[in-house]
Amino acid sequence: MDVNPIKDAFDRVAKKQKLSYSKTQEVIDQIFQEISDTIEKIQNTHKSDSRSDYKALLADLKTKIKEMAPLTLLEGTQKELNVALSKYPKLLEKSFNPDISKAYRNVDLDTATVNYIIASHFYRQGLFDVGDCFVTEAMEPESIASIRSPYVEMYQILEAMKSRNLEPALKWATSNSSKLKANGSDLEVKLHRMQYVEILQSGIRDEALSYARIHLARFAADHFAEIQKLMGCLLWAGKLELSPYPDLLYPANWDKLAEELTRQFCSLLGQSFESPLGVTVAAGVQALPPLLKFMNVMWGKKQEWQSMKQLPVPVELDDEFQFHSIFVCPVSKEQATDDNPPWLMPCGHVLCKQSIVKMSKNLSKSFKCPYCPTDIDSGNCKALYF
Repeated sequence: MDVNPIKDAFDRVAKKQKLSYSKTQEVIDQIFQEISDTIEKIQNTHKSDSRSDYKALLADLKTKIKEMAPLTLLEGTQKELNVALSKYPKLLEKSFNPDISKAYRNVDLDTATVNYIIASHFYRQGLFDVGDCFVTEAMEPESIASIRSPYVEMYQILEAMKSRNLEPALKWATSNSSKLKANGSDLEVKLHRMQYVEILQSGIRDEALSYARIHLARFAADHFAEIQKLMGCLLWAGKLELSPYPDLLYPANWDKLAEELTRQFCSLLGQSFESPLGVTVAAGVQALPPLLKFMNVMWGKKQEWQSMKQLPVPVELDDEFQFHSIFVCPVSKEQATDDNPPWLMPCGHVLCKQSIVKMSKNLSKSFKCPYCPTDIDSGNCKALYF
């Protein structure tokens, strides 16, 4: 959706509002000045004991304000602002269709599963009070509430890290060392490296060396160069900012470490790093405008929409929402589906199943690969999973 017209309309409203405010302030300043001058004249008259007619001064002030015509001065800019304001909501209504029910499909959802997803979202975001309230009001069994405790532990570790206390994180990483290694994660050595740097920067060289011998030496086989650099830092105890490695003190290192711990913690729980509900909503916001546009075309064919397994039009999403590869058959130019999956031929080329079935006369004859001269026996073709 092109948001430029909406932005331009908003800018026009903002510009008119600033102009109206400026003009109003200018008129107020003029009136204030006239009143201040009149008060000063009255005070001077009182001091000199020459009793002039105060009514004459007030009448003169009234005349000046009347000649100034403040309402007339403000009328023009206020009118322009009102016109811009009246047009803006109409443009919003035209650009954003508030009725999103057209994009809804009559699908029976498992309420327990939906509640589980929502509760998980609150807990993984650290909104424990909100999650507890939701579980209670949804009257869900304790099995949903049981997902709370792991995230409580995770946030306790993260809160400690904000205070530069790595003890809870190191304890968790040590107890899950084998699982982290199986995931290919080097989180444990990163935590020990950060703890070593903290000790070294405090100026306690002997304690840092002892810590390295106990906790870093066992990672030497896979992280030799890095540990070698850390050993060189011993010469700069208490003044690492002057060493060749000031990057070890960057505050961003703590943020990256906390993110890595969160990612690995969720992974060991069998959960994705990003909240599934959050990703779904974000992707839905992007997909909704073209989907509604498509539904407006299909409005007279509701039954077709309800029975569709795949949209006939593409819905473009950003790269962060691309989780699965899409295969398009180079022969039929059709996208692979569950009923028409990609098949790998012995020569290494891939076609969709229906193309192979058609070329092999219903899998009864061999055929030539359209991309190389190899004779293909359909019996040797295998389903390919991305």
